[in-house]
Amino acid sequence: MLDLPLPSADDIGLPPAIGPLLSHYLPGLIAFRRDIHKHPELSYEEYRTTDRIVTALEAVGLNPVRFSATGCYVDVGRGPVMVGLRADIDALPIQENTGLSYASVNEGVMHACGHDLHTTIMVGVAQVLSDLHRSSPFAGTVRVVFQPAEEKLPGGALTIIEQNVLDGVPRMFALHCEPKVDVGHVGTRIGAITSASDTVRIELSGRGGHTSRPHLTEDLVYAMSQIAVNVPAVLSRRIDVRSGVAVVWGQFHAGVAPNAIPVSGFMAGTMRCLDAEAWHQAGGLLDEVVEQVAAPYGVTVDLEHIRGVPPVVNGETETTLLEIAARAELGEDSVMLVEQSMGGEDFAWFLQHVPGAMMRLGTRAPDGPTYDLHQSDYAPQEEAINCGVQVMASTALRAIRLRVRELHDTANSTPVE
Repeated sequence: MLDLPLPSADDIGLPPAIGPLLSHYLPGLIAFRRDIHKHPELSYEEYRTTDRIVTALEAVGLNPVRFSATGCYVDVGRGPVMVGLRADIDALPIQENTGLSYASVNEGVMHACGHDLHTTIMVGVAQVLSDLHRSSPFAGTVRVVFQPAEEKLPGGALTIIEQNVLDGVPRMFALHCEPKVDVGHVGTRIGAITSASDTVRIELSGRGGHTSRPHLTEDLVYAMSQIAVNVPAVLSRRIDVRSGVAVVWGQFHAGVAPNAIPVSGFMAGTMRCLDAEAWHQAGGLLDEVVEQVAAPYGVTVDLEHIRGVPPVVNGETETTLLEIAARAELGEDSVMLVEQSMGGEDFAWFLQHVPGAMMRLGTRAPDGPTYDLHQSDYAPQEEAINCGVQVMASTALRAIRLRVRELHDTANSTPVE
């Protein structure tokens, strides 16, 4: 916390509209986004991306601080209260198939989840707020965090939290691209907006043999099929169905010949849960259930359960701040309720320490195609950059204003004897 006097709550007026302040920066932000989209980097390898972020921030007189490996943060403004904003900066191991003039030049690597937009938006927020603070100082500090390795469970958020990035930060905000929502709109939700997500890997081995004599073997393929079908079914009967525990398999490999039972096999998938309590409960049950399902077939099972992330649980106050900012910047009809996603997001780790909220940013062209995240053709509309900067910058200023009032209320309250 900065050691500065607290201003009067009456001195903190409504923040100015961000849109007019942003026009000067938009061409540069679009060029910045296209550059990092063209040169995507995987988790914990975001060296060039970090360098580009640092250069863009230093160009407007800011002093970013690098994390120990990749990523950085920057403090904008100066005041006795702070608010945090977060962007993730890594790409995915996907071959791009968009046909864009600035498509990825890194073979097999692509910004297929919109992290290039997230990063660009937060660079824009830092630039605009830096300008604003020089001309009309606001009573706080906005910490803008550029986090590495969101795509690598359990997430890069943990590594930077260990580096004390949350010191003095009472609230955190983030955004995520939403390809099912039109540009100019945002989606919000109080409570869980994402789900817990783990990775499950299982290696099996057993005595193989001829398919004409399965009784003389440990039929590994049949055992795998029973695990694939029955483990999700058993968990659904051992855990409250309202928690939405879902085990879905994405890899299934065994055998090379149709008439030979193999001696080894491999299967992998994800386990997702709608709430954190079920996530912890399912984690304790998974090993037991897999062993019980496989036991009748005599195979040896080696289970690797990689714990991922809990759900992102949006606070009511923080979600309201996002909604107020969006309506002020984008219009009264710009906010919509979105469903809880079954996807995982390591922003959840920040919210294990401080309250906060994540919003969904519309990236679809009106009447245009609906792309999906983590797909090779994902091409969000760049107008979303403008919308994202406006909402996040306005949210930060409103959060500072609210924090000043909270501190005044605390200081002026009379303890009950």
